Amino acid sequence: MGNKEEGIKIISDNRQARYLYEIIETYEAGVQLSGTEVKSIRAGKVNLRDGYALIRNGEAILINVHISPYQASGEYFNHDPRRSRKLLLHRKEINKLIGHLEQQGLTLVPLKMYFKGGWVKVSLGLGKGKKLHDKRETIKRRQDDREISRAMKQW
Repeated sequence: MGNKEEGIKIISDNRQARYLYEIIETYEAGVQLSGTEVKSIRAGKVNLRDGYALIRNGEAILINVHISPYQASGEYFNHDPRRSRKLLLHRKEINKLIGHLEQQGLTLVPLKMYFKGGWVKVSLGLGKGKKLHDKRETIKRRQDDREISRAMKQW
């Protein structure tokens, strides 16, 4: 599924984010996780669809990302599926994001979750919400591209 040469294995992809938001810039962040969360992620039990990131007290936090409880362990040792998780970013990147999020009214959305060299990483997109007509335009452009590629294949 992922590129084995680079050591990247994609676990979850938030395809809806590119439909709902116009992604301006992307960032790679580590995630602070517990042991059972890592095991669930290895099993692919992650849902990024409703997730978003905020910056509070100079720390980036991933909110509303659902990581299912690990099945093989007992309920006592397991984690809360929707708990807030700290994102590991450089101070310079956090300061840059604070400026974008406050001044321009942009949103930080998780695009992908993947393993990179044994570490769980999240690709974050700095996005601007699309209006309804923008979404329609995206769909129309995608259909036009498909029709053009079909026409080129026939030749």
